[in-house]
Amino acid sequence: MKTLQFREAIAEAMSEEMRRDDTIYLMGEEVAEYNGAYKASKGMLDEFGPERVLDTPISELGFAGIGVGSAMNGNRPIIEFMTFNFSLVGIDQIINNAAKIRQMSAGQFPCPIVFRGPTASAGQLAATHSQAFESWYANCPGLKVVVPSNPADAKGLLKSAIRDDDPVIFMESEQMYGDKGEVPEGEYTIPLGVADIKREGTDVTIVSFGKIIKEAYTAADELEKEGISCEIIDLRTVRPMDYDAIIKSVKKTNRLVILEEAWPFGNVATEIIYHVQDKAFDYLDAPIVKLNTADTPAPYSPVLLAEWLPNSEDVIKAVKKVLYK
Repeated sequence: MKTLQFREAIAEAMSEEMRRDDTIYLMGEEVAEYNGAYKASKGMLDEFGPERVLDTPISELGFAGIGVGSAMNGNRPIIEFMTFNFSLVGIDQIINNAAKIRQMSAGQFPCPIVFRGPTASAGQLAATHSQAFESWYANCPGLKVVVPSNPADAKGLLKSAIRDDDPVIFMESEQMYGDKGEVPEGEYTIPLGVADIKREGTDVTIVSFGKIIKEAYTAADELEKEGISCEIIDLRTVRPMDYDAIIKSVKKTNRLVILEEAWPFGNVATEIIYHVQDKAFDYLDAPIVKLNTADTPAPYSPVLLAEWLPNSEDVIKAVKKVLYK
């Protein structure tokens, strides 16, 4: 094992894949000369040159479309959005072209492309720069949606995403780029669609993904002091989702709390709840609780932002609620 920052794991995954396959290239705002807005492509311009690490104008619709067209013609582009808030400018290319071209062309045109960049809130960035669109993209057939929570998962999942023959939405976090973690030495990949039990437990299942899962870890540590054992599942991939891992855990613990940094209406948690009640209703000893942000645009004020986001105290209260404590 070696210790890498999250941004280093991302850069290493892209670099290893670009050395392996010369049809892969990276394109986006400030990815080249500036080494990436978050330094997640540091050193890549020096190694691969300006033909494979390309700076773009501030024109997401344009370079997303270039990426889709080049993927249809034999390349495997990685398109970086400085934030997924900006992907809304290029969403027509993602939803109406990348996600649909394989079906609409009767399989004649594959679209092996990765759209990656940070998602959700990152401190005081206000309403238009603090949005989580995982459920939006997961709602669209033809797209895969990946949201890693640590450097090791980020590297293994990104390598699999780059090798995938379908479009993948790969969502990171500005607040995780500096996180450090152990990453396996040598070649490894993590398959898409496989959740990971980060912590085994017996009393309650907590399902989460992305940076907000850290609040679940903090809550589980505190609850353990009170003799409450939490099982924490990191989805890692939102679509395809590992429903079997969730159902198996719920059948063991009989209680479920879902922690997600997203607005409460029609989100990933809602989808999980439907499948759990369909496949494991008789195993539930309490109603499912889901924790989301407040149903408002993200505030700029740090005091209001702290209230807007779910935190470890909210998780503790939710766990005690399903345990009737």
